[in-house]
Amino acid sequence: MEWLIVAAAIAIGVPAAAWLAQDHLIFFPQPLGATTHLPAHASPFSVTASDGTQLRGWVAQGSVVPAPTVIYYGGNAEEVSWTLADHRWPREWTIVALNYRGYGDSEGKPGERELAADALAIHDAVVARDGVDRHRVVAFGRSLGTALAAHVAAERPVAGVVLVSPFDSLVAIGRHHYPWLPVSLLLRHRFDTREDAARSRAPLLAIVAQSDTIIPVERSRALYDAWAGPKRWQVVPREDHNTLGATADFWNGIAQFLAER
Repeated sequence: MEWLIVAAAIAIGVPAAAWLAQDHLIFFPQPLGATTHLPAHASPFSVTASDGTQLRGWVAQGSVVPAPTVIYYGGNAEEVSWTLADHRWPREWTIVALNYRGYGDSEGKPGERELAADALAIHDAVVARDGVDRHRVVAFGRSLGTALAAHVAAERPVAGVVLVSPFDSLVAIGRHHYPWLPVSLLLRHRFDTREDAARSRAPLLAIVAQSDTIIPVERSRALYDAWAGPKRWQVVPREDHNTLGATADFWNGIAQFLAER
């Protein structure tokens, strides 16, 4: 009888712990440290979300006016100033990156519904800026941010979408990493990106790491296959989830795609 009690406790306790801890398993807010790595042409930029939350980040102004513009949505453990500061962005493009709620200097607490609404608010604030070429705005998402970039592409007119390590749903990712848990029943933040992909007509560049151990390539491919618009698939050989962005292949693919927009 005692082993039945132990088994029942485990069967109930493990899913309960996963339910309570899932926010900490999905979101890893990063603080903002020094900003000396930001380029001289970057300036602070903030957006007020629909509930009054202040989202803070930067605009790195492009070299032409009006400038084509990338709106960057980062990963779940990313403070975006480091990506915005990368010298490999095409200089004529304006790059906009704001930290998620609870990340960097942004207020609030992250959640799927809140981040999806914030992504649209950021887009709308960017296209309202002077000096932005509204016909050449590209939504760019990495990892978790691919769900937000895809949502923007489904809800707003964009010239293109770049998705780095995309996924079709967080439920599918959870099942891959935690096959012993009833993930579909437990997950509050589901990030089911397939619905947005099926409504998106903008040109897509999907970039994946051949050896991604965080987001399996088949999950990226499922999202890619669901995309309704014209699309391009790029695999970077020998790289993993966190090394993909350091390669020349990665940045060359992005530069070529942006040049076509």
